[in-house]
Amino acid sequence: MHYLHTSVAPMLHGTYTEEVGRRLYAASAELTKLAGWAAYDLEEHGLAQRYLIQALRQARAAGDAALSAEILGAMSHQAVYVGRAGDAVDLARAAQIAARTAGSPNLEAGCLMVEAHGHAARSDRSTCSTTLASAERAFDRTDTHRPAWLAYLDTAYMSAKTAHCFRDLGDHKRAIQLAFDSLNMSDGYQRGRTFNLCLLASSLASEDPHEAVNVGEQALTLAGEVESKRTSAYLRDVRARLTPHDSIPAVAAFLERVMAQASDNTR
Repeated sequence: MHYLHTSVAPMLHGTYTEEVGRRLYAASAELTKLAGWAAYDLEEHGLAQRYLIQALRQARAAGDAALSAEILGAMSHQAVYVGRAGDAVDLARAAQIAARTAGSPNLEAGCLMVEAHGHAARSDRSTCSTTLASAERAFDRTDTHRPAWLAYLDTAYMSAKTAHCFRDLGDHKRAIQLAFDSLNMSDGYQRGRTFNLCLLASSLASEDPHEAVNVGEQALTLAGEVESKRTSAYLRDVRARLTPHDSIPAVAAFLERVMAQASDNTR
């Protein structure tokens, strides 16, 4: 944000052609979106919302429908996380309109996935299933307008988002298989891998507590290597789901390790 204020803002108020202006506003929007994601990951949710709203304004000023869709999708993602499922659905639907305007079916698939997660959070199984099917169809279509920054949206990402939906709907067996598939992800997404390991562990908790602990241990190790309050929140969720099985020695030991790491992170 310091760089945006000191270096980018003066350029935005400078003199340039319309084409240069569009590219400048799009670049600024991408950077501001990044600041929004960083604030979200640190659970500074009010700050994250302000950055994402500002990023959306800049993307629209740039006439970049694809980037506008991506930012609206990020806002929907955050809305599910903070418990505003209805807002998440509305934001995701607005994102889909922008994605269709951009002519990118893969981007539209990503926007449909966050809508499906909103429906799952509201326990709307029917609408969630319909939306997931639409997302899969959009993802399978040839996309000649796929932006370079959409590289993260691959089959592993689709599996992870679908697993989140089934887990939240209580269909743990389907969630487990999809969460396993989500680990076939590209290198370099260490925070995302930690999230997906937590997703798998939380899905396994009621079906196979011992395996949930094994997976949870992997997540706990990776979590110690990244700076992320969201990671701590996902580990707390795993802990909560395993607590009914704390009579199992391995589970009890894991719960203590999660609590100890959480205490270390707050010092």
